[in-house]
Amino acid sequence: MATYNTEIQWGGPEGDWHADKDLSLSIANRSAVVPADGTPAPGTSVSWNSPEGNANITFFDGGTFQGTAQFPDEGPVGYRGSVKA
Repeated sequence: MATYNTEIQWGGPEGDWHADKDLSLSIANRSAVVPADGTPAPGTSVSWNSPEGNANITFFDGGTFQGTAQFPDEGPVGYRGSVKA
């Protein structure tokens, strides 16, 4: 399981990025997708949908991801993160 520092962006593609809560990912029965001791391979996409919000993210080299998220009663925002050291 890896934990990521995250940021959200509102105001469109030119909007400012703002610190958000840490994200920890764990997929216990698919460790090849999200390894227990590292980050997903570049190009891996993960999405989720829950009452707390939804997101679709893609992982890149260097332990980073980027995508979009939407939280209850809010519009979609840019969402990115980098693995915590």
